[in-house]
Amino acid sequence: MVALKLEALGAHYGRNRIFTDITTGDIVGGMLTAVIGPNAAGKSTLFKRIAGLLKGDGVVHVSGEESLRPICYMPQDTGANAVLTVYESVLLASKQGSGWKVADQELVDIDRILSSLRITDLAFRDLGELSGGQRQLVAIAQALVRKPQILLMDEPTSALDLFRQIEVLQHMHQLARQTDMAVLIALHDLNHAMRYCDHSLVVADGRLVANGPTADVITPALLRQVYRVDARIENCTQGRPLVIVDAALA
Repeated sequence: MVALKLEALGAHYGRNRIFTDITTGDIVGGMLTAVIGPNAAGKSTLFKRIAGLLKGDGVVHVSGEESLRPICYMPQDTGANAVLTVYESVLLASKQGSGWKVADQELVDIDRILSSLRITDLAFRDLGELSGGQRQLVAIAQALVRKPQILLMDEPTSALDLFRQIEVLQHMHQLARQTDMAVLIALHDLNHAMRYCDHSLVVADGRLVANGPTADVITPALLRQVYRVDARIENCTQGRPLVIVDAALA
């Protein structure tokens, strides 16, 4: 089983240090891990640093990997190339780092992924014709077809309506377990993190503030410290914890 471990990780843009000394235990396959924190906390930069797109201090340890492409990063801004259809873009993603010969199984995998995300009807639409939410779903398909063992998803639900948000989070939660993939997902909705994510990392003020099981990490004290809100954690009628915010703190 794959495991991701960060050791004294740091990153900066020029002289502007974004974060420093981020250290975690093993983030293992089969788990959905939320990466949470306020705006400009460095979540996107952390993903780029883990994916090797930025240089910096520290070491990213990946153990147990068997894939040639163990880490895949899905950015917030996926862009759109109007020249390609959805199907072509997903096929192109599947061929990154490999030869150009297309096997029958690769086509089967693409069909399965499009179906699982319920975007088969978009297969032969040009990317440039799609809405932001549709492009976000295509970007998820492009990431999944690469079969990574570690998937970094930077706010993959930000452009989706509520139904699609829940559908994607349910799908990723199940997929992580079924494939032993380690999925790290940047989220702003803390109730979604509490409902679907086994583990949470909290990034704020250029450092790792908390790291552990989501139910232990998201507390009224942390919400006051990191988000500057007066909030409660209460269980709904089905026994699931919910964040209820009473006031923003001055």
